[in-house]
Amino acid sequence: MFYKFEKELEEAVIVNRPNRFIMEIIVNGKKQKAHCPATGRIGNFDFKNIPCLFSRHNSKIRKTKFTVEAISANRPESKKKTWIGINQGKSNDYVEYFLQKDCFDRMIKNGASVVREKKLGNSRIDFKVKNNFIEVKTFLERIPKGSKKYKDGNAPGTLERLIKHFTDLARHARRKNGKAIVLLCYMYRAKPFIPPKGSKKTKIEKTVRRAIRDGVENWQVNLKIDKKGVYFLDYFKLKIF
Repeated sequence: MFYKFEKELEEAVIVNRPNRFIMEIIVNGKKQKAHCPATGRIGNFDFKNIPCLFSRHNSKIRKTKFTVEAISANRPESKKKTWIGINQGKSNDYVEYFLQKDCFDRMIKNGASVVREKKLGNSRIDFKVKNNFIEVKTFLERIPKGSKKYKDGNAPGTLERLIKHFTDLARHARRKNGKAIVLLCYMYRAKPFIPPKGSKKTKIEKTVRRAIRDGVENWQVNLKIDKKGVYFLDYFKLKIF
């Protein structure tokens, strides 16, 4: 299944990431500021001479005309690059499209009835399909083949939101009146998610363990992005703990 972009993405090279929101890219020989749609850490990239795909925008309210949509660990001169999507906001659009096309039929049926941004307890969950709730998480912290120079952390509030979402989804699962699902979305071919090892149980790990006991399901979907669009690769149920 294929999600086609209205306008093909263009290729450039990232030369710097001065802050969480901006990347500097070379477009037609000139350095331009581009919006970075992932405000947290992206692998361990230091973003010097990193290939990227970007989109153009003509909105007068935007501070930049460009958005970096994907990056690559390949060298800029490589003719065959593997792209890693980093636009966490757009990943929900892709998931919605594939839900509507019933690509997740083993996870959820009747995806065509999907509704976005529905309130559940103290949270707003990404999707509701009939009485089933699906929260999508697009993690970029553990991308392989990055440089170890880049030391930015998670976006503010990420873990707090994650704990809140798992708590409200667990409450829904306990009612046994519909599924509660956390869908990990990767815009490259990623291995099944495995939690980081640690002897001390963190608050988020305890929350996730309780949610799983209550019936929250964890799934993973792998997508592929290129200049033309996004491809649905595969998806599978996770056994995290």
